[in-house]
Amino acid sequence: MKTLWKKIKRIILWIVVAFFASTILSVIVLRWVPVFFTPLMFIRLGQQISEGQTMTLHHHWVPLEEISPSLSHAVMSSEDARFLEHHGFDYKAIEHAAIRNMKHPEKNKIGASTISQQTAKNVFLWPGRSWWRKGLEVYFTTLIELLWSKERIMEVYLNSIEMGDGIYGASAVAEYHFQKEASQLTREQCALIAATLPNPLRYNSAHPSAYVLKRQKRILHEMRFVKPMRKD
Repeated sequence: MKTLWKKIKRIILWIVVAFFASTILSVIVLRWVPVFFTPLMFIRLGQQISEGQTMTLHHHWVPLEEISPSLSHAVMSSEDARFLEHHGFDYKAIEHAAIRNMKHPEKNKIGASTISQQTAKNVFLWPGRSWWRKGLEVYFTTLIELLWSKERIMEVYLNSIEMGDGIYGASAVAEYHFQKEASQLTREQCALIAATLPNPLRYNSAHPSAYVLKRQKRILHEMRFVKPMRKD
């Protein structure tokens, strides 16, 4: 019995070591290597097949320098105003969301995920709300904050985020929604894209609804007060 228990402990130890070694190595590698595919892309392709739709995937990796600076400015203003200040988690936003959700349980719950958390989720994980997945999100967020620069996190985020039906990243949304390069996106178009991010399958930056246009206006206003990563 003791021998069996020792073998089990040894196996568990090797599993733990393999997990940490492989995840840390993958984060180090992706510090420089472009992210060409994400778990969500494969999930969406599977959903398209199951629903009898044509498989659609538009994704073109481009360096941060080839993306309009207004897009990073717009997503920070919309999603994570303190992106350049925090270390992966915005505790003020978490507190605000918790208080608001407790006071108004009848309304849709609001989240407080930072751009770093969304990047970790997009690249390394899958959609979901379980405690197990949330724990992994915290782990990978901590890793990328330790091993990547803010510029790299933003670069990966802008290249991997879902921005429409089968559309992922700044280059693809610029091409298929605005018929231009990502570097040519205007301030207004960037705010429009950011306005759709809460639900890019429901909201369309190419054909914005009144709600999206209202969000665009608010984001353009917020951009006046949020420090940009690079000059617009």
